[in-house]
Amino acid sequence: MSEVNSPQEPRGRGGGWTRFVTARPRLSLLAALVLTALAVFAGSGVADRMGSGGWEDPAAESSYATKALQREFPASQPNLLLLVDAGEGAGADGGAVRVDSPEVAAEGKRLAERLAAEEGVVGVGSYWQTPSPALRAEDGGQALIAARIQGDEKTAHEVLKRIAPDYRGAHGPVEVSVGGPVAVQQEMTTIIQEDLLRAELIALPVTLILLIMVFGSAVAAVLPLAVGIVAILGTNAVLRGLTEFADVSVFAMNLTTALGLGLAIDYALFIVRRFREELEAGAEVPEAVGTTLRTAGRTVLFSALTVAVSLAAMLVFPMYFLRSFAYAGIAVVVLAAGAALVLLPAALMLLGHRVNALDLRRLFRRRDRAAKDPAASGTASGAASVPAGRESGAGWGRFADLVMRRAPLFAFTTIAALLLLGLPFLGVKFGTPDDRQLPPTAESRVVQEQIRDGFPGSPDGGVEVLAEAEGDTPVDPAAHQEYRERLAALPGVLRADGPIFPGGAGKPGGVAYFTVQPEGEAVGEGAQRLVHEVRDVPAPFETSVTGRAAILEDSKSAIGDRLLLALVIIAVATLILVFLLTGSVLIPLQAVVLNALSLTAMFGAMVWIFQDGNLSGVLGFTATGDIETNLPVLMFCIAFGLSMDYGVFLLSRIKEEYDRTHDHDQAVRFGLQRTGGLITAAAVILAVVMVAIGTSRVTSTKMLGLGIALAVLMDAMVVRGLLVPSVMKLMGPRSWWAPAPLRRFHERFGLSEGESPRPAAPQAPAAGKEADTAPEPEPEPGPRDRAGV
Repeated sequence: MSEVNSPQEPRGRGGGWTRFVTARPRLSLLAALVLTALAVFAGSGVADRMGSGGWEDPAAESSYATKALQREFPASQPNLLLLVDAGEGAGADGGAVRVDSPEVAAEGKRLAERLAAEEGVVGVGSYWQTPSPALRAEDGGQALIAARIQGDEKTAHEVLKRIAPDYRGAHGPVEVSVGGPVAVQQEMTTIIQEDLLRAELIALPVTLILLIMVFGSAVAAVLPLAVGIVAILGTNAVLRGLTEFADVSVFAMNLTTALGLGLAIDYALFIVRRFREELEAGAEVPEAVGTTLRTAGRTVLFSALTVAVSLAAMLVFPMYFLRSFAYAGIAVVVLAAGAALVLLPAALMLLGHRVNALDLRRLFRRRDRAAKDPAASGTASGAASVPAGRESGAGWGRFADLVMRRAPLFAFTTIAALLLLGLPFLGVKFGTPDDRQLPPTAESRVVQEQIRDGFPGSPDGGVEVLAEAEGDTPVDPAAHQEYRERLAALPGVLRADGPIFPGGAGKPGGVAYFTVQPEGEAVGEGAQRLVHEVRDVPAPFETSVTGRAAILEDSKSAIGDRLLLALVIIAVATLILVFLLTGSVLIPLQAVVLNALSLTAMFGAMVWIFQDGNLSGVLGFTATGDIETNLPVLMFCIAFGLSMDYGVFLLSRIKEEYDRTHDHDQAVRFGLQRTGGLITAAAVILAVVMVAIGTSRVTSTKMLGLGIALAVLMDAMVVRGLLVPSVMKLMGPRSWWAPAPLRRFHERFGLSEGESPRPAAPQAPAAGKEADTAPEPEPEPGPRDRAGV
């Protein structure tokens, strides 16, 4: 037995933590059970307090104008639409029923008056009260009642939930459907909750089956799921608390489930695997736990830091959609790592060798084992011997040898293929989310589609201009008319309406608004150009521009202005953390570049599938010809963090072996041999969870789940399996180079998975160095890692 497992070792670095988390394991687990129960109570109803918006910059010009218009002109910003369908029956006079028929007009007016009397509803207008062409279908069979529900998202949803059942359905000669932005948001929230529950019901049993296949032991397989459930429930409680003083997006709940299960499984796989290695090598349970925490536990801590930093970078963006994912992501990473480093060791202390109990694969290999080793009758741990020549992970070791022998071929071919897969992203077009995110049968989407297809203009499709005079002095009406004419003369303008004043069209005042209807789509490229042109039109008063196209332009500007800062935060933090792990200057640079390359397939698929509509029929979504502006940022931060998660696992074992042998090629081979199966298993399980999330009927959630699943698989199977060993082979021992001051800094402050003190990494390995003291590079084959991961 090597000195790393000696009883004295726990008193060294990491011994205090080992004693802390294993001193009273039963008490630790009881406290965790109590805290988890409290988290269930504290996090109940969290989804009902979340919003489904948050896509826009709250400090942008468009946000200011939107709030001002909602305050001064509530009818100009309707968020509730009642679609009144006259049907195809015969009227009282024997003619076809149309919205202008007396009976339909009477019912329409009655509904509008009733809606205006509802608490919290303002700015009610209908075709029968203000016969605007935009409120009547071109075939005369449908008309709109538009209104605004006051208050924030939560308040609006509560009001809609209260009043919608009274209006939806048949009313005399008409049929009423409920639509508008607030109905779209509410229906999206409901569908996301339903889809998330279905995803959990799919992911949990499939994940358990995969874990049993990986570990063999049903007991060991349950541990990662338990850690994941603790992380998910704890994060829900954290999010519930955040909703008291911050807006939180309901979409973040998908990340909570995915990362909670995914990271918990990653961390638990790594820790349980190392614990079983130590047991099967002959260590006592306390020693095995101590060694596991000083090695795999240290790596888990580094991994959690890298993932948390990637997610924390989203806090620099002002949109609460992105910030919500940072809140949820940081919380779930901290809780998953905490559970893995505190609760899991306590459970392992209590289980000991029973961690291998209920080995469901024993029936399939008993006969083979008896034939090859008649004396093998099992042990208390359920461990099986591995015949000589069948060393754990030997296939990954041979694969690493193959890749390194053909390093230039594998490196350049893989890089070229990844870049090719990412080419479609060069044609990305950004847009805003709308009702087409919902399934085709959703009521609010049906309403919006009928408005798009059958009405001469969309109530929310124009570029809106708020005009404010300096002070309280009214503006000369002639100036307003001149400004409107300038707007109407802009290229790409269908028409310009206004000015409208708070007291009505004939009562000029200090505030007015204009609506500019663009030709083509409401948020198309022409509408986006028109926003800038409208903002450049000179006016004798202060103007602010809003509307969907303006919100999109302001969102793109907000992301563009802060994107470099977010990337710098991610890159610098990653470089520092990987340097502390490896002591090298070049390996952190390599890690950042290769991680970025692993995301090209995800970004290319995002455009090719979800923007261009390829596979839309198979996947069940409606392509809109653009990608929501926030999603690429979100998916980059999540996928980059998960990529670093796997990178840390691999690099830590490579570093451990290099410190032990100073043989660069052997270290790379050993690292892939020891972690290749582990990383692949973790990636497959996480991909299963993300694909379950990707079965959502909401397009953004579908793209998030399927895109992250693709990125995770590409990283684990292509980047870790092909690029890392081939690039490290090409770089050779110089990979470990660092200036002398940084080497001394790392010797003092750096951490790695190795258990013994690390010598300074030389620029080139010295032949025979430490030959008398270093353990043999290739340990004797034994029962370690019998699960194959």
